[in-house]
Amino acid sequence: MATIVFVHGAWVTPSCWTKFRGFFEDKGIDCLTPPWPFLDRPIADLRSDPDPRLAQQTIRDLVDHHEQIIRTLPEPPILIGHSFGGLIVQLLLDRGLGRAGVAIDAGPPRGVLPRRRAIRSALPVLLTWRGWNQILTMSFKDFSSTFANGLPVGDRQAVYDQHIVPAPGRIYFQAAFGLGNAVNFKNPDRGPLLLVAGENDRTSTVSMVKAMYRRHSRSPAGTQLASFPGRSHWLIAEPGWDEVAQRLYDWMSSLRATHGK
Repeated sequence: MATIVFVHGAWVTPSCWTKFRGFFEDKGIDCLTPPWPFLDRPIADLRSDPDPRLAQQTIRDLVDHHEQIIRTLPEPPILIGHSFGGLIVQLLLDRGLGRAGVAIDAGPPRGVLPRRRAIRSALPVLLTWRGWNQILTMSFKDFSSTFANGLPVGDRQAVYDQHIVPAPGRIYFQAAFGLGNAVNFKNPDRGPLLLVAGENDRTSTVSMVKAMYRRHSRSPAGTQLASFPGRSHWLIAEPGWDEVAQRLYDWMSSLRATHGK
């Protein structure tokens, strides 16, 4: 099976993929978990002294960064992205990169309107004074209520301390105004796409993921939807994450069986 390139989202580092990477490597699959630009340092350093260049990162910068990595590989990989990383995967597929892609609780491309609950989750960023030019930090309160509401309450502080790092506010303003996040929903040349939703997700709501599915289904390339009850935005690492990973593996295996991918 092809190499997997995991694309993490905002507020976290590649460490969010530890469980998934172990799952797929145990099945003999090579995995890459590249960090976003300026996030290739210890988490303690990222929190205490973030690189000021992080504030200027755009959606295009992030997609270009991952494209450069993908083009160094001997064959097209399977792309798996979570949250903002799920948006990046959709944009990479639209560029003709990757033999297939999985977008988990993904940020929406232009044309898919965020739902009221998702807007509420993004307000701490969008209401920050000059947030467009700021490096921002997710509070523990926001993490607990909108990001990891599926984690046991007693585990949330430890997970927050282990994973959460600053992120560029600019990419959220771009996404909110449809700048740099457009895809061709009818693109016949992209790889197959699996969209994954957590039904208790308050950041990328299940209705938003279903809206993405309806739009992407206009492409003949193939689009599927998987929804997991009782899961939050942190479904890649909360209890039951292995069920999600197994569903992805089964989908990837089906592609190989039917399309040689």
